[in-house]
Amino acid sequence: MSLDTMTLEALANETAPAATYRIEIHALDSSWYMVRLHSREGVLMLVDENQRAVRYTGPQWISRALRPLGFTDAVLTHSDVFDEMIGAPTQTVSPEERLAFGTRVALQT
Repeated sequence: MSLDTMTLEALANETAPAATYRIEIHALDSSWYMVRLHSREGVLMLVDENQRAVRYTGPQWISRALRPLGFTDAVLTHSDVFDEMIGAPTQTVSPEERLAFGTRVALQT
C-alpha cells in the first residue's frame, strides 16, 4: 500500500487539522516512531521536506510537534515481525484495524 505524504508545515497550515485527522504513532525497532495521519480520504505519512518519513526517538517529541496544532491524543501501534521471521504467512492489516487495536495515548507537552 502506497501512502500519500504530508509535511508538518503543511499540516500546521490546515484550517483544523485535529478535526480532520486521527494520529497513529507507529513504533518501529530501536526506539523509532513514525506518524501516520488518518482521515476519511485515506492515510498520509508525515514526511520532511525531502519526502522522507519523519522518525522520532520518542512519543514525547511527537507530542511536542502535534499538541500545538490541537491534537490531544493518538493511537500507538507496533510492528510485529514474528510471523515473518519464522516463515508463517501474514495478512495485511487495514488502517481501520490498526487504529482499532492500537493503544490510545494522550499527547501532553
